[in-house]
Amino acid sequence: MTLFRGSKQQQRDLDEIATQPSVFDDPATASYFRPTDKYENLHRFDPSARWTWAEELPLINKLDWKITLWACIAFFALDLDRGNLTQANTDNFLEDLGMSTNDYNLGNTVFRLAFLCAELPSQLVSKKLGPDRWIPTIMCLWSIVAISQFWLSGRPSFLTCRVLLGLLQGGFIPDIVLYLSYFFKGSELPFRLALFWTTLKIVDIVAPILAFGILRLRGHHGREGWRWLFLIEGLFTLSTGIWSWFMMAPSPTQTRSWYRPKGWFTEREEVIMVNRILRDDPSKGDMHNRQAVDFKLLWKSLCDYDLWPIYIIGLMYGLPVGPPDQYLTLTLRGLGFDTFTSNLLTIPTQFFGIFTMLILTFLSETWNERALMGLFSQIWILPNIIALAVLPSSTSSWVKYAVVTILLAYPYPHAMQVGWCSRNSNTVRTRTVSAAVYNMFVQVSGIVYSNIYRADDKPDYRRGNRQLVAICAGNIVIYILVKLYYLHRNKQREKEWDLMSRDEQLHYLDTTTDSGSKRKDFRFAH
Repeated sequence: MTLFRGSKQQQRDLDEIATQPSVFDDPATASYFRPTDKYENLHRFDPSARWTWAEELPLINKLDWKITLWACIAFFALDLDRGNLTQANTDNFLEDLGMSTNDYNLGNTVFRLAFLCAELPSQLVSKKLGPDRWIPTIMCLWSIVAISQFWLSGRPSFLTCRVLLGLLQGGFIPDIVLYLSYFFKGSELPFRLALFWTTLKIVDIVAPILAFGILRLRGHHGREGWRWLFLIEGLFTLSTGIWSWFMMAPSPTQTRSWYRPKGWFTEREEVIMVNRILRDDPSKGDMHNRQAVDFKLLWKSLCDYDLWPIYIIGLMYGLPVGPPDQYLTLTLRGLGFDTFTSNLLTIPTQFFGIFTMLILTFLSETWNERALMGLFSQIWILPNIIALAVLPSSTSSWVKYAVVTILLAYPYPHAMQVGWCSRNSNTVRTRTVSAAVYNMFVQVSGIVYSNIYRADDKPDYRRGNRQLVAICAGNIVIYILVKLYYLHRNKQREKEWDLMSRDEQLHYLDTTTDSGSKRKDFRFAH
């Protein structure tokens, strides 16, 4: 990652060869890992290609400007529409529509359920049509639904919009993860995903500021402020979706089009991009980027039980912080802060959360540790949740606010875990499915925690917080068990592989029907 190369080191090493050693350097094994004839970048594949850091580092920066920056802006638009219900709540949204806290919980539940149901089907459609076609389509469609919330009239229309938004937004995140994997190496992807999820934190900083101004339109043309919030932010998303049609490229070698006749990259840069990706992970050449995952391959990917420990983590890791985060603005209102102060007081948690997430993700790659970094995030959470469960009701509002702020500034491990899941997939078809399945488990987590804080537990939610303490303690055990599981699986593989002679290993590579993470020469990241 070019962000972390010191200037002296960079100056001294620029002329050194940056080409990563790989299986393609061994003539005896190279043919077993050659990309399929359907691979869209095959014409740029050259195992003999070599390049220097002076060529690779500027190319990575160019990819970040063209691909990562676009992904962050698109995610900004998604989360603006996905999360503005929180700001609407501070403007008497529930009261204006004659709804209760339980209706709000139901709205979040049906949204997440629809989001969950859409993830895998949307990902499969994206794999067939290509993310560059599918992502702009769903962005434009959900923005129309987001705009239509201007005309909400009550509980039925509220729930209908939440379902439609969930169905249309559900596939966006796994689609982006797969798309980014076409351009970045496995070691580069987690930090790009961290930048991607940093956008979520930025939205949580910017959105309250936007809401601070937009909600002041209450009374303009006889409409409530929250209606203008949905309308204006929905229009922004629509413009971003239209722009995405012209911004996205199918692959590193398919950037030319009628509106971009020269493309983004030279032929030399395309050679470097394709070969650096395949040298890092030869499995990325085993499918065309518009090749569908059929039912047989889908079932095979779903049955890859070695990825289920990460799915379980996706289900559990966010439960302890979900309810306090979801109810933050309502909690602040309950502590006596007014509408606009409540929105502004959410900013510090997001600001500090950006730094803790980026540091955690960077260190997870630097130290090659993922389970233990996730474990650290739960250790951060635990004492703060205990404090929320036991602090007396008479405690100062500012003390409670400080506890919640520290809690929600925890090092968010989601980007690290998405990259972890992608790396352990080891085939394009499994990566396609696992990105969606992992995020589906995350959405199930959201459905669960949307119903932990209940109306009869207000205002301190002590029962709910005691449940969160128990869950957090359980998560610490889960991370330890996942670490031990992958260590055990790698030890099994190494024992089997080392017992083979060189000729037996080559025979295995030549004849095996094992694929993905089932291959005996594959080792799991942990």
